Amino acid sequence: MTVSLKHSSAGAPTRAASGDGPEISNLARKAFEHYVPVMNAIPVPMSADYSAMIREHEVWVLRDDDAIVASLVLVWHPDHLLLESVAVDPDCQGSGYGRKMLDWALKRAKEASVPEIRLYTNILMVENRDWYLRAGFVETHEEQRGDKHIVHMIYRL
Repeated sequence: MTVSLKHSSAGAPTRAASGDGPEISNLARKAFEHYVPVMNAIPVPMSADYSAMIREHEVWVLRDDDAIVASLVLVWHPDHLLLESVAVDPDCQGSGYGRKMLDWALKRAKEASVPEIRLYTNILMVENRDWYLRAGFVETHEEQRGDKHIVHMIYRL
């Protein structure tokens, strides 16, 4: 995929504003909808309430011009940081935005001195699993949650 110059202008992640929930929801829908037929289910990020996430957790975004092109949801726990979701606009995938968001999560975890970052993803999201493994995450265990079979992953700092 060739990334246009337009997709190289996103700066550092910024905190999502209270009104960004609908745009982040739209981004998540676009980023994850291709998994619906693979999973025969709706991926969790597609049904999340991002307005509530913005109020209750840390939600970060990358903007290209004024459009949100990537999002990151972080949930703090006493002993770890949960990476709830990373979404990148499909038109921008391959741009490095996902890695930029992951690096931001690592930075936040190091600043808070938590020993690890955790995440879970659907076992059928093979590309996502491979991406996290290449980034240094390790699969720890699998679990059935309702209609979804998930794999838990960890990155030790």
